[in-house]
Amino acid sequence: MTDPTLPTSIDDTAARLLALDYVPERALATTVFLALKLQRPLFLEGEPGTGKTEIAKTLATMLGRPLIRLQCHEGLDFAGAAYEWNYARQMLEIRLAEGEGQSREQLANDLFSERFLIRRALLQAIDPSQPVPPVLLIDELDRADEPFEAFLLEVLSDFQITIPEYGTVKAKEPPIVVLTSNRTREIHDAVKRRCLYHWVGFPDAAREAQILARRVPGAPAALAAQVVAFVQGLRALELYKRPGIAETIEWMRALLALDATALDARTADETLGVLLKYQDDIERVRGAETARLVAAPQV
Repeated sequence: MTDPTLPTSIDDTAARLLALDYVPERALATTVFLALKLQRPLFLEGEPGTGKTEIAKTLATMLGRPLIRLQCHEGLDFAGAAYEWNYARQMLEIRLAEGEGQSREQLANDLFSERFLIRRALLQAIDPSQPVPPVLLIDELDRADEPFEAFLLEVLSDFQITIPEYGTVKAKEPPIVVLTSNRTREIHDAVKRRCLYHWVGFPDAAREAQILARRVPGAPAALAAQVVAFVQGLRALELYKRPGIAETIEWMRALLALDATALDARTADETLGVLLKYQDDIERVRGAETARLVAAPQV
């Protein structure tokens, strides 16, 4: 049965994302549409601040589904991502059962039942009792250790998790899965094969201006054009960390908070910390480079 909440075409996908102020390029709208249509996980790779996480949030809003977010980090294991048993409660149950003379067989069956199971993000996302399949965001997978990726394969291919003491939990309807990576390391091919892939790059000047107009409505057009030109120029430099779309939006808000109506070299210099997050990058840009970028013709 076709889900009436899903977009019906690539154009419909793009229009519905745009209505929620997410400005997609055509290729991204195509990949999102196919991921929804084919019920395949969506793997988004790209530099930080290019809107990868935001696409999952926007999809949840667009489709009226809950968002379940698994934020990856070093040392993340399956217990932290999928499930674990409530050992403290199990020990208490054992002591109570011993006092009541309960049989070991009955106790063993009861200890690994539903009431002792602690559901983490992955198990919550495939819970068959969910009234609506959620959007599962597995964010910054590259931050997790490589062995963790093996735990994801069953979820990504079959939308199920096998719990040895309990059985297999399988989703009635597959959740919408979005994985992101900042490519600080390569993700294993086995994960990528189970997903539709899209590289999320920095936007060109025209699309960044459109994003800025939607995310910071009311900003002066002349100032917005200067901001976009400056940021586009920054990204052409050899920097340790180039500013993303999130930084462009934040810089515009900062300039408005300073009541700026036009960008000048001094203001740009004094607010570089909004755009750049490494001191070496700030020192590389501050002064003559800032003045050059402010004076450069707008695209």
